[in-house]
Amino acid sequence: MTTQGMSDLKIIPVSSQAELERFIRVPMRINAADPNYIAPLLFERREALSPKHNPFFEHAEAQFWLAVRDGQDVGRISAQIDSLCREEPGKPTGQFGMICAEDDPAIFQALFATAEAWLKARGKTHVMGPFNLSINEETGLLVDGFDTPSFFLMPHDQPFVGRRIEALGYAKAKDLLAWYTGVPTFPKAVDKRLARPLGDGVVFRPVDKNNFERDIKSLVEIYNDAWADNWQSVPITESETKYMKDSLGFILKDRLIWFMEIDGEPAAFGVMVPDLNWIARDLGGKLFPFGWAKLLWRLKVGKIPRFRVPLMGVKRKFAKDPRGILAPFRIIRELRDQAVKYGMTNTECGWVLEDNRPMNHIMENLQAVPYKTYRIYEKAIG
Repeated sequence: MTTQGMSDLKIIPVSSQAELERFIRVPMRINAADPNYIAPLLFERREALSPKHNPFFEHAEAQFWLAVRDGQDVGRISAQIDSLCREEPGKPTGQFGMICAEDDPAIFQALFATAEAWLKARGKTHVMGPFNLSINEETGLLVDGFDTPSFFLMPHDQPFVGRRIEALGYAKAKDLLAWYTGVPTFPKAVDKRLARPLGDGVVFRPVDKNNFERDIKSLVEIYNDAWADNWQSVPITESETKYMKDSLGFILKDRLIWFMEIDGEPAAFGVMVPDLNWIARDLGGKLFPFGWAKLLWRLKVGKIPRFRVPLMGVKRKFAKDPRGILAPFRIIRELRDQAVKYGMTNTECGWVLEDNRPMNHIMENLQAVPYKTYRIYEKAIG
């Protein structure tokens, strides 16, 4: 499409590998002057946006577009429909994501008009986002906390983006909080309770490498049960979990996935990962010719100061069981003690829904502070 009054601005659908490469690189140019922007590893982005590799596309349809002006890529957006998303009755909703553009209202208007038209043609009357590409991947638009780099798998956006989206009629649907602390510490009362024996019927253990497939199934089972009632939750599939492990397994460290079993049943889990953004901070997204050497040295030899807890869950049936109530604290304590051995001095936990009081209370008990806010927008598109 061509924007009225700006005949040199065109929105083109991504339909080739070369165009996908341009799509991936748009944020690298738009954010080039921002010292807090860290370019993602290009190989990881190529696989994440490829239907051949990412099992998200097994249950979802997506389209990507580039905004081009005077032969230069000046913006991008995606639209997607995920069959696993739960819709409100009478409110068929699609999603947008991957938004990044120069600070020009015409570019934003053209990109969103294109994405909305694609969703309307497929029967959607509402749109929500950004999701890159799923709520189980990168989620939300950064609206507060621009002064520090984002952790791995958390978006980083410019302050003007939210204003441009809101000018197009989008309104806040929900905010997500990222919590930050140094080495997590607990109040004395919590430490005292954690010092007690686990209790009858409780097994606390790291992931079993010899039974990894079994533990993957347990993780999926716990996660989908724990977050089933969460706002806009989408179940994660076993193939998606295996994909994350296969594509990002090189950053996983020993004894940073822990499980709690209660009465012989998988009841809770937690995962901590090194901050790949920090590790790859000066690579510009590239691993050749010397990026691989730097990456592997930092992962295998060097100290890693930044870690993130991206996934944690307790089955709902155990959420009020005294043994299950302490599960998040026990898991975080063990993850902390292991990560400190790798050099951890800074930790991010999240994201957490702004109105998830139990989880936000746990974060407060860890002496963490909500230092970044990510927003999900929504709009009726007729």
